[in-house]
Amino acid sequence: MRLTYIFPVLMLLFIILFFIGCPPPAHADLRKNPRGSFTRRDALALGVIVILYSAVAFYNLGDTKAPQSFHHFKSGESVVLDLGAEMQVDEMLFYSGLNTGSYKLEYSPDGQNFSAVGEFKQSYTALFKWEKPELYDGAEATARYIRISADSDMYLGELAVRSGGRDIKYSCEASELCDEQDIVPAYQTYLNSTYFDEIYHARTAFEHIEGVYPYEISHPPLGKLIIAAGIKLFGMTPFGWRFSGTLFGSLMLPVLYIFLKRMFGGVAVPACGTAIFAFDFMHFTQTRIATIDTYAVFFILLMYLFMYLYVSGGRLRYLALSGIFFGIGTACKWTCLYAGAGLAVIWFIYWVRNFRLSAFIKNCLFCLAFFVIIPSAIYYVSYYPYAQASGLHGIGAFFSREYADIVINNQEFMFSYHSGVHSEHPYSSRWYQWLIDERPILYYLQSYSDGTRSSFGAFLNPVLCWAGLAAIFVCAYLALFRRDKTSAFIVIGYLAQLLPWVLITRTTFEYHYFPASVFLVLALCRIFSLMQRGTMHWRFNVYGLAGLSCALFVLFYPALSGKAVDSALASALLKWLPSWPF
Repeated sequence: MRLTYIFPVLMLLFIILFFIGCPPPAHADLRKNPRGSFTRRDALALGVIVILYSAVAFYNLGDTKAPQSFHHFKSGESVVLDLGAEMQVDEMLFYSGLNTGSYKLEYSPDGQNFSAVGEFKQSYTALFKWEKPELYDGAEATARYIRISADSDMYLGELAVRSGGRDIKYSCEASELCDEQDIVPAYQTYLNSTYFDEIYHARTAFEHIEGVYPYEISHPPLGKLIIAAGIKLFGMTPFGWRFSGTLFGSLMLPVLYIFLKRMFGGVAVPACGTAIFAFDFMHFTQTRIATIDTYAVFFILLMYLFMYLYVSGGRLRYLALSGIFFGIGTACKWTCLYAGAGLAVIWFIYWVRNFRLSAFIKNCLFCLAFFVIIPSAIYYVSYYPYAQASGLHGIGAFFSREYADIVINNQEFMFSYHSGVHSEHPYSSRWYQWLIDERPILYYLQSYSDGTRSSFGAFLNPVLCWAGLAAIFVCAYLALFRRDKTSAFIVIGYLAQLLPWVLITRTTFEYHYFPASVFLVLALCRIFSLMQRGTMHWRFNVYGLAGLSCALFVLFYPALSGKAVDSALASALLKWLPSWPF
């Protein structure tokens, strides 16, 4: 047995001791949830967590520079580079822009007689990346002139030529190909290129900015528009297209802290719960990639916060805000519809307990406005960039048949697309594997000749995954047999994010479990709060589990951030399960 497998065994033993060594007091009054005003201690605890997390999250997020000018190749167009003298061409790097096709690569000693030596395919997976051309076997390696010919309408950002280990300055009739040579990297990494679904979502965000009808239309537009805001601020650079997600990852922390404060009061429970979530592996990795899942989770957190405030105090403004954030979240990703189903169950149970016919009818009408009409309007308006790219402009566009057709047709496409995703993937996983972190998804892996490697993947911190799952079971018991409303709220939210995936047959990945992680934190904090009320050694349990979570984040940081480390050592320390790709 690998020595590494001892680590999960020790972790499970610690979690077992957490639950049986310091159990919640059986006599605790579950109806009493202590609350208090936000104090300086709260501000200090939250501030430390947010500042520390943000510093780590924004560090090495991505390059702040990338080619910004692109030459627009027309189909059949050729561009010739003059290296100044005939020389050995060791390597070339291309930075691709929008559209797909192929470039033919030819060398010549005199500018008259060219011979084909290779090609560069600008596929949909290679956009906004530094790539090398494919050279033919036996092709000439010396040239003074290099001709590049496009077979379709495409954009190319920069082209680097290397000889003798150095970049060659060349002249070119297409100045956009050689005007940013100072930012050419040594090789492709996640720091300077798109990876995983960034090839879709970062590209779509840029297309919205440029007024181009998007290539990726398998999700609603709003998440990509939020990504576009970061690009507008920092340019079409890796830092720019990842900025918004990382910012929202940081903003989740004060929202969660306030949520926990309203649920459980005090400082210890909100601080420890927020720290566990801040340094959860999934939260860290997922918010640093330019995909839309971050925004869905952020708005799920908000919609449940305000629903909790509503069922706790009955104020309609909280119910309205829950519905508005439901609409915003759904305009980012359909998984928020699952969250909406959980909200509906919570709302229904609330009215079963507080039923008054006239008030119930009025509330139904109120919900019709804030959970159906307004969210539908938000969703509908979010498609305006599609309309602009189709030549529709102004307020009148919203009332046109063409705009309505764009929205309706996209819903039909999204449903058929997601229903038909059944392709094999080496890192796909099913819902029951998510429960125990059995199969993380590896986003990036690059091995180097010195025996080091750079990699990162998406999976939950074992503390949150395993202890959180146990806490969900405890909360389910408290909800069913002790009629604990807080536990019932948490379990309903969790099941709303998990149960739909039980029925879905399409290819799935562990990042689909990201929204459920919020409720794992809430469940753990429910246990924390009960321990705090009547258990002598609760501090050891609560602070110990939070500290262990942070310690594991430090240990696994290389596998979450792309930091290059010794490959053998990383496997020895981080491959806790045979199915973990580290």
